[in-house]
Amino acid sequence: MSNQSMSFKGLRLLVVDNDFDTRILLTYLFELGEAEIMTAASASEAIEIMSFFKPDILISDIYLPDEDGYSLLLKARNLEAKRGRKIPAIALTASASEEDRNMALLLGYDIYRCKPIDLDELAFMVASLTGIGNRLEILECNKAELSKQESFN
Repeated sequence: MSNQSMSFKGLRLLVVDNDFDTRILLTYLFELGEAEIMTAASASEAIEIMSFFKPDILISDIYLPDEDGYSLLLKARNLEAKRGRKIPAIALTASASEEDRNMALLLGYDIYRCKPIDLDELAFMVASLTGIGNRLEILECNKAELSKQESFN
């Protein structure tokens, strides 16, 4: 991961992966950026969490122990539609098959990536899908402008 920090303050993420290490790593990554993150090891656990937690983005493995990530996405999108929202989603999986990629994108995942993933790339994808990418660019411009003003003083 790069030294450059990215702020995810105010962002709510739901990470669904049956791999404990992946859940811990992604929790650490996004908590460093001050995001609120919940994790689940299965699709049913994720849907239960979504009954009280309204994530801004879903990051999910495709192959989960109880049902696949495709089914999870459909349930999550239906739940969010009832709330008048559309949740962006990233499929993050160990499967590198073209069939899985096509299926994930066809069924509504916004992005499909294979593990292992570059954490900087994932952070950028989350920022882009949730719209905080624009906010980050504005903050960087403001910091640059402030630095210029300080150097003139």
